[in-house]
Amino acid sequence: MSGTVITFYSYKGGVGRSFTLANTAVLLARWGYRVLAVDWDLEAPGLHLYFRPHLSEMPSSGVVDLAYDFVQKVEYPATHTVRVEVEGGVLDLMAAGKVVDDRLDPSYAPRMQEINWEALYEEGFAEFLEERRAEWIAKYDFVLIDSRTGVSDIASICTAQLPDRLVVVFTANDQNLNDVVDIAHLADQARDRLPYDRPRHQVMPVLSRLDNRMEYQRAEEWQRKCAGVVAPLFRNWLVKGVTAEQMLRHLTVPYISFWSFGELLPVIEEQPPSPDQISFALETVAAVIAQEFDRTDLLADNRDAYVAAARSRRRKFDLDLLVSSPRPLWRTSTQLITELRLLGLKVERSVSGNPEILDQADDPAEHLCLLIDGALSRWQLTEAERFARRALGPDGTQRQMFCLVTRGTDRELLPGFLRNLRHLEFDQAARPVRAARELHDLIRATPAAETEPDHEALRNAEAALREVPEQLPYAGRFALVEETVRGMAGALDDGDMDLLRDRSADLLLLSKPHRNGTGVVVPAQLRTEVSALLARIERRINAFTD
Repeated sequence: MSGTVITFYSYKGGVGRSFTLANTAVLLARWGYRVLAVDWDLEAPGLHLYFRPHLSEMPSSGVVDLAYDFVQKVEYPATHTVRVEVEGGVLDLMAAGKVVDDRLDPSYAPRMQEINWEALYEEGFAEFLEERRAEWIAKYDFVLIDSRTGVSDIASICTAQLPDRLVVVFTANDQNLNDVVDIAHLADQARDRLPYDRPRHQVMPVLSRLDNRMEYQRAEEWQRKCAGVVAPLFRNWLVKGVTAEQMLRHLTVPYISFWSFGELLPVIEEQPPSPDQISFALETVAAVIAQEFDRTDLLADNRDAYVAAARSRRRKFDLDLLVSSPRPLWRTSTQLITELRLLGLKVERSVSGNPEILDQADDPAEHLCLLIDGALSRWQLTEAERFARRALGPDGTQRQMFCLVTRGTDRELLPGFLRNLRHLEFDQAARPVRAARELHDLIRATPAAETEPDHEALRNAEAALREVPEQLPYAGRFALVEETVRGMAGALDDGDMDLLRDRSADLLLLSKPHRNGTGVVVPAQLRTEVSALLARIERRINAFTD
């Protein structure tokens, strides 16, 4: 699938265009997309300053050098990019030119001024750019171009020939508003004259640097005025039923004085952002780009879910399921996790009360299972509410939340958003084999393979052996565990699956750790016997499977 070229444009300077682009690029890369940021504001470049602390090396060339490659008829032009080190996907920067000690090389200005863009086009530069564009969209998911302001040859390259979409950044004053819509029309007219097949622009207006903290009433008035002016820009992509004013509120980047000094990346420092932080708005801008200007009705209904879906479109979840349980159900949750893993799911425990889970920007698992005994714990409620806000998955699919409840739990006492879910029931006195199979079927949407009784006994034995801990509460239990393990081995030799099943249940009880976490290390000899028997059972299971 080819990438998308998006130009960030502003009619006037000083509106935060480069700031918005740089932070959007970092967000998209962190979410797993491959991104190229291009500094085509050749007369006032500075995009490299935002990425300065994260550059793998200083740029030794850039856009100006790309133009000279054409002039010099270079057969295989260089990429002229450097890597920006951010966690997640790929972010490359094509600076305006060579950078030395954070400043453009002294030779940059005269070289840039010597370029006659009109003459280059007469010599075939448009076709050269098309070849470069084809290379970019083959390599990257998003190419973000920082354009020259005003009306110029360079601005026309960035707004007419290269992009698939435009992001127009403006502030709340008449100097910006008077021309913001006209510029988009001029870009479309210029595209009509190109010999290349380019559809009409989809234009996203971004209202920047709106101070709605100190001057709330005036900010509201200007926001409504701006929405009325830019409403025509939404016509060919905003979902019917979502108003321009609703959308522009989501696409408003507030003025925060702290971030107005220097070239900064708040999206790196504000993780995760709260609604009153600037990164919150920048996430929304990045999400609309990641969603390809689509599904705006979902954005209007649930901004957090919309952003979460954009964040997860390119990445695969590390886990299929996270199991959340209160402390009293610790043993049941351990058994459930073991059974689910045996069915081929990637499952981990969500440790109740661990605040690091709530601080994570990304979710580790696609689905969540809540083990409930009577009532939902306060921690589980917080975790469930967070999951529900982010439950819109890639391509509009819903990530699922499951409730596994003990018999006798009054489901009417559960929060409303959980009462409507499908509830699975389990018996605390029995191993949750059936519940695990039901969960597997719901997650995979295909039934797990039925197992023969002998196979089921083998799987129970395997699970019990895996539960033998590194420490036991006291040394006297070693003999009991050793006797049980040898009894399991004897039952396996005799083919007595009922006895194997009983001994497996005994082993699970003996493996229960001490409440205070202390204990005696299991002897190496006993650990060797456990490993040997486990290997035998795994071979039997594989024989059944094959």
